[in-house]
Amino acid sequence: MNDYSYYLNKIGEFGIVQEVNHPIVGVSGLPGVKPREIVIFENGQQGQAFTLDSSKVGVLLFSRDPIQVGLRVARTGFQLSVPVGSELLGFIIDPLGNPLLKLASFKKPALHREIDDPPPGMSTRSRIKKSFLTGISIVDIMVPLGKGQKELIIGDRKTGKSSLLQTTIKNQVQSGAVAIYAAIGKKKSDIKKLQEFFENEGIFSKICIVASGSHDSPSLIYLTPYVAMTIAEYFRDAGQDVLVVLDDLSTHAKFYREISLLSHRFPGRDSYPGDIFYTHARLLERAGNFIHPKTGEVSITCLPVVETIEGDFTGYIATNLMSMTDGHIFFDSNIYYRGRRPAVNVSLSVTRVGRQAQDKVKRSINRELTAFLAMYEKMQNLSHFGAELTEGVKHILNLGDKIYKFFGQDPGLIIPSSVQLILTSLIWLNFLEGETDDVIYTYRQRMINMYNKNEKIKKTFDDIVYAESFNSLLANVAKKREAILSVCKTKEA
Repeated sequence: MNDYSYYLNKIGEFGIVQEVNHPIVGVSGLPGVKPREIVIFENGQQGQAFTLDSSKVGVLLFSRDPIQVGLRVARTGFQLSVPVGSELLGFIIDPLGNPLLKLASFKKPALHREIDDPPPGMSTRSRIKKSFLTGISIVDIMVPLGKGQKELIIGDRKTGKSSLLQTTIKNQVQSGAVAIYAAIGKKKSDIKKLQEFFENEGIFSKICIVASGSHDSPSLIYLTPYVAMTIAEYFRDAGQDVLVVLDDLSTHAKFYREISLLSHRFPGRDSYPGDIFYTHARLLERAGNFIHPKTGEVSITCLPVVETIEGDFTGYIATNLMSMTDGHIFFDSNIYYRGRRPAVNVSLSVTRVGRQAQDKVKRSINRELTAFLAMYEKMQNLSHFGAELTEGVKHILNLGDKIYKFFGQDPGLIIPSSVQLILTSLIWLNFLEGETDDVIYTYRQRMINMYNKNEKIKKTFDDIVYAESFNSLLANVAKKREAILSVCKTKEA
């Protein structure tokens, strides 16, 4: 970007700083300034026109550096844009496109893109019909997702939300997608841990982290998710499926509230500005499944995160985001404290478009297990009263325990879809009756390893799960029982 003198000579308009309520600066003058236009100060600092009224312009500063009353400001005539390109993959950048670590290997892309593009219209969108696999059994089977879906991740802090997101990113990157992670107002240590996880898994070269720290200017924190979505749109236009994680929008809303109050906007519920719903909806509507001239279809799948307090998801921001997304995965702190990982509450989680992307057998399993686990929860509540249990109730409780044990998995562990379905069938048919949890976990790991390494076993498993319904899948598994169990019991060399 050029300096103040260049833009003053080019446009011929200037303003003068009248008041400072950091990060909002009140500027008189600039009669032709447009909403969200970039302005530049005499000392080289930059800002964005945030509020406009008859007497002054509220400018949102991009840095924490102090600014003096009386300083002159010039218009630039353009909107905020960020560099976009494959050069950003494998790096952590700030919302202005600068690398957080000064590395010689970083090359700033030449192409720039405005961060406030309007959401694409209906004519450019396509029905969601491809499954979005996370590699996490409880999600892929019980709360399935589709490519292009907007699924809210909601729950208290420290309940395993980040672990699910990291595992999902790992599975998608290994499947050929690109991931953009927006770390909104995070601690430096959290950003570092995120980078280390991706580097250890060998997938960082397909990921871009757009990060703003808790110490950064509120303006940069506010811009973080928009920049992440803009980078995702570049890869979408290049024909690549993209996963965008916005972690988290409750922090984003708090900083947007702070900026709005400092700019004297009238507060609404919980002191949030009246356009908070519009602000988030406009951002999330940029995700979806789109028609592409070369690849046919291409998607931006968005996983926004919102943090609750003591499991209360009736808060203002949480309910706003629930209403503008295609479902939510609820992390329950009570389930977490019981030791279940991931701590997903299936009965309180929703997917509105994921099931239409499933094949027939997965839809059939989903229906069967949803009904069964609802009955399991009911029977569990009944057993707490000390009632005498019939054999049927004992069977339901035992089978439900086994299914939830199977759903448990460590962070970073990816379970292929075919292995998920076969193991579910083995448990449902009581073929693993009498086996301890540790033995079942060992069987599962052996199946995963053999599926990934042995093409013959991979084809066998894929043929087994090729079925019309859950019952036909169970019949296929029963026929191949000996072959499946021999894989489970084969020790690796």
